[in-house]
Amino acid sequence: MKIVFANSAWVTAAERLILRGGSWRSVRLRVRYGLIIHPRVGPVLIDTGYTPHVTSGADRGATLRLYGAMLKPELNLAGQPIPVLARFGLAPRDVNAVIVTHFHADHISGLSQFPNARFIASDAAWSRQKQKTAWQNLRHGVFPELFPADFENRLDGLSAKRRIAARGDIPGGADLFGDGSVVAVDLPGHADGQFGLLFPQMDRPLLYAVDVQWLLKALAQNRTPGFPARLLAEDFAAIEPSSAILRRFAATGGDVVFCHDPEVTPYDLPSVGG
Repeated sequence: MKIVFANSAWVTAAERLILRGGSWRSVRLRVRYGLIIHPRVGPVLIDTGYTPHVTSGADRGATLRLYGAMLKPELNLAGQPIPVLARFGLAPRDVNAVIVTHFHADHISGLSQFPNARFIASDAAWSRQKQKTAWQNLRHGVFPELFPADFENRLDGLSAKRRIAARGDIPGGADLFGDGSVVAVDLPGHADGQFGLLFPQMDRPLLYAVDVQWLLKALAQNRTPGFPARLLAEDFAAIEPSSAILRRFAATGGDVVFCHDPEVTPYDLPSVGG
């Protein structure tokens, strides 16, 4: 099984907004998404990153336009899902599944590009999202217009997956493909239903921890940002327990990767993302 990450875009933030006690210097953050080539399931995406649906889509609503204007994501054209798939001889129709780690715009904006994919996501979070008001969704960066019209029909919910128990400091979770190769680990705090992905069968186990933190430094140094970042969290009190799971995993010798950390990892595709 092959696992790689690509950078769909950059966003810029003051360090102190993403690292407690940080400076006012600007940090250029990545917006990663992943690609798994699974020996049985085939091509599977981990989220989609930012795509033009957020930055320039002609049919964007007013709130999505405002969101794009505020965050100003700078798309990395070479790192967009379609050209990245082409590097592996694949087209959008070849993608059999998209694992949707949570419903924020920088993780789902390209879902409509993959007509044959099922969407592996938290069905419980999906049910809650449908009941939320437009303001509640906007506050947490969720835009219903980014979901394909048939999202629910193609939803492959976590609740139906076999559960794998934790082993010491190796977390457990939902067995996504029934072979133990990819395990969805609940990591609450940042977003409703957020889960990371554990790859326990690799030579060096990997845990893609999505947005538990923005920076690895914040995790390693216990520097979770406070105000105003806490206003954006679904459940700020849950961020530290989720971070503790990651620290224990890293102490076993496993690798932790975040969506937005700017440093290049061994799993990042070369020459894609700068």
